[in-house]
Amino acid sequence: MTDLTRRDALTATALAALVTALPAWAQDRSAPADAAQWDLSEIYPDDAAWDAARKGVLAKIPGLASYKGKLGTSAEVLAAALVAQSDLAREAARVYTYAGLKSDADLRISANQEKLALVGDLFTAFGEATSWMAPEILTLGKAKIDGFIAENRILATRFDFFLADTLRQAPHTLSPEGEILLAGAGAPLSGPGTIREQLVGSDIPWPTITLSTGKKVRLDDQAYTLNRDASARADRKAVFDTFWGEYGHFQSSLGAAYLSHVKADIYRAKARKYPTALAASLSGNNIPEGVYRTLVTEANAGLPQLHRYFELRRTLLGLPDMAYYDIYPPLVSLDRKVTIPDMRTTVLEAVKPLGPDYVALLGTATAKKWMDPLPRPGKKSGAYMNPGAYDVHPYLLLNLGENYEGMTTFAHEWGHAMHSLLSNKTQVYEKSDYPIFLAEIASTCNEMLLAAYMVAKAKTKQEKLFYLGQQLESIRGTFFRQTMFAEFELAVHDKAEAGEGLSGERFTALYLDLLKRYHGPKVTIDPAYAVEWAYIPHFYNSFYVYQYATCISAASYFAHAILTGGAKERDTYLTVLKAGGSAYPTEILQRAGLDMASPAPYRAVIATFKETLDQAEALIG
Repeated sequence: MTDLTRRDALTATALAALVTALPAWAQDRSAPADAAQWDLSEIYPDDAAWDAARKGVLAKIPGLASYKGKLGTSAEVLAAALVAQSDLAREAARVYTYAGLKSDADLRISANQEKLALVGDLFTAFGEATSWMAPEILTLGKAKIDGFIAENRILATRFDFFLADTLRQAPHTLSPEGEILLAGAGAPLSGPGTIREQLVGSDIPWPTITLSTGKKVRLDDQAYTLNRDASARADRKAVFDTFWGEYGHFQSSLGAAYLSHVKADIYRAKARKYPTALAASLSGNNIPEGVYRTLVTEANAGLPQLHRYFELRRTLLGLPDMAYYDIYPPLVSLDRKVTIPDMRTTVLEAVKPLGPDYVALLGTATAKKWMDPLPRPGKKSGAYMNPGAYDVHPYLLLNLGENYEGMTTFAHEWGHAMHSLLSNKTQVYEKSDYPIFLAEIASTCNEMLLAAYMVAKAKTKQEKLFYLGQQLESIRGTFFRQTMFAEFELAVHDKAEAGEGLSGERFTALYLDLLKRYHGPKVTIDPAYAVEWAYIPHFYNSFYVYQYATCISAASYFAHAILTGGAKERDTYLTVLKAGGSAYPTEILQRAGLDMASPAPYRAVIATFKETLDQAEALIG
């Protein structure tokens, strides 16, 4: 994943040889376990310099008001105002990045949490100081804005896309007073998500079960994720029965929270004069509604291949039948240690189809202290790439296990970093930041190239089956499962907008129907498991998860073209990464020959899924 939301919040208003020495994390095993292994001094030399930069941004914010009411005076004045806003956003993003990385390196250090709070105040001040700009730009009108762009080089090269996008959203932009009112409603409208998080995080009395190994497990969300793939089938069933049974006790309360969130979506859509909540959600990046609906249609058309996968899973696991609690254990085990230097070497080999320049840049980047790769007490969990320090370089927080899963995470997050490096090198700051709709393509394409490389290099049938199984599971979880989530969100919002009565029980019934359709007649699903909808926190960021499915579809399309084509196909793909945020994401992809509103990308990922199934079935005879 990318940590793009931090930069989005602000930006809205020679290549070295591969023999470069490995960084300290690959050489020095004696480093303190609690020491972050990235070098933040490249952002600011110390905390004092960071604080001086933060105060400098705060001191400059009031100066933006000097442009209020004057944007239409001349092209030069408009350009000066936008440059002042952008330059402050750029430095504020750097300030935030330093504080965020310091905080995530050790969540136990209160002083770093306090830094984040200070940055929050900076965000608030910056947002208030720039909230008038978009409404005032709209009062100038398209003709005047176009005239200004034609006569001013700064507007034409740095702000033309921003201005055109602002004008595009004119029908959905309120008066300054209306914008302030809607912004003020943000906190109460986000209440349902906060309530759900609090209920799940602290109030539900999660039960403890004893596995067949004698291990006692308190089954909260994290423990469920860690134990749902238990090797003993009886343990998997016990985990599912207990965990979803507990969620079921809170079905009504969680349903009330989610329904309130859906109603908040509908309120926002109506306030901004959108016909539906889906239209409002897609409008920000100008995504055609056909993208969402074609994705759902094509995923459903590909369900026979998914059902075929479940039968392969049953066979490889040696099960007499297939149940919903059997979908997580690995098809084949591969107990092989992969060190971080091994990951680097392997990934650099795997991405060679992207060309020598890409490999050289990745080699240089991975040899520097840009990432903190290993887990340790107090460090933030998960993995992300943070591109907020535009004038420095991306930073990566990872918690890698020394296994294949860790290596795929390494490839994934460095795919994000390469996207940012190529975009930053090609685009001006104002056009460098790319949306999530594009972000996961670069990371997932790297994963697919790695998977293809590992299958090709596998020395035994068992090893090849392992890598094929990982590839199948990736597509199942990222394409089919995320599309199922997207279909659930769409159904719920459609019914709410039609005035139908909804509740936790109704959500569970809708979700059960989807589970049965997506998993097919040969996978047994206990109706109690269908309360799973309440477990998905992404549903409180509406119409978001579909982008995981569109990105893996686009990545599959490009990976296949790169592996079966030549320099032309490679360079076409790299133009997508270099485009950054210089145009709407579907336009950037369309220039590369991929229409996301057409069936082509979704059929491409289903074809890859089928081909992988064919290979696995051939191996087991």
